[in-house]
Amino acid sequence: MGDRGGSTVGLLSYETLVHAVAGAMGSVTAMSVFFPLDTARIRLQVDDSRRSKSTPVILAEIAKEEGLLSLYRGWFPVISSLCCSNFVYFYTFNSLKRMTVSGQHKSRPGKDLLMGVISGAVNVILTTPMWVVNTRLKLQGAKFRNEDLQQTHYKGIFDAFSQIIANEGVTTLWNGILPSLVLVFNPAVQFMFYEAMKRKAGKGGRKISSAEIFVIGAVAKAIATTATYPLQTVQAILRFGQYKGDGRGGAFASLRNVLSLLLDRIKRHGVLGLYKGLEAKLLQTVLTAALMFVVYEKITAATFKVMGLNKKLKH
Repeated sequence: MGDRGGSTVGLLSYETLVHAVAGAMGSVTAMSVFFPLDTARIRLQVDDSRRSKSTPVILAEIAKEEGLLSLYRGWFPVISSLCCSNFVYFYTFNSLKRMTVSGQHKSRPGKDLLMGVISGAVNVILTTPMWVVNTRLKLQGAKFRNEDLQQTHYKGIFDAFSQIIANEGVTTLWNGILPSLVLVFNPAVQFMFYEAMKRKAGKGGRKISSAEIFVIGAVAKAIATTATYPLQTVQAILRFGQYKGDGRGGAFASLRNVLSLLLDRIKRHGVLGLYKGLEAKLLQTVLTAALMFVVYEKITAATFKVMGLNKKLKH
């Protein structure tokens, strides 16, 4: 009995690890394909003097002014951060699922949302420093329309870490963590809708096609992104580190700074200013999420089949 119990626990741990690795690989693959769209999005969020145009026009402008390769500036730090971030998220989410969903305790939207929030909070606390650094690197060398924005000079990921710690303090690495913690509802809402739609599509043991997974992933991400986009804009500005605010940035950027940024955006650009860059973000994040889920499902299914675990996974 003891050996059987131990092997069962080991099997569940292995399955959780497979989910985490597959999620990380899926996100890296998808982000690499649609990376220029993220470049357009962050320029519109941070550089508030840049006019909001269609995504193809923004990409053409950046390529013309800074070169074609500028569309992929910061690719490695972003991919590294995304890989770590999704590994942590998928591992935590599936670990919680294994603990809470067993036997007759089936998965429900409420449980999926709660597990998503917890997983997101763990992810934010552990990986925010990486996202602060990659935001800086992604915008390095950019030609800003806003003359108040200053250029940064980092030689790479490790140099960025050391310069930020030496010049701004270690707590700066957690800049924007307040909106980031609120934004855990983004992947939480995404996973809640994704799991719910997937359960409905697979009702009665029906096999779900890759095309259906793509559409389900896209719809789930579109809902989550639109609902939380204004906070994502605030998050990007705080991570860039050039917002002065009330002088109290650091690890827990005050609620006052967050509200001030939101109100300032509305004052200068109207309510629609909160959604500047949403088109690029939706294109990037929806297509990325959809492709990520397809790769994720394919990798997990193929791995379990190769390892002799050819069974229908319960979600």
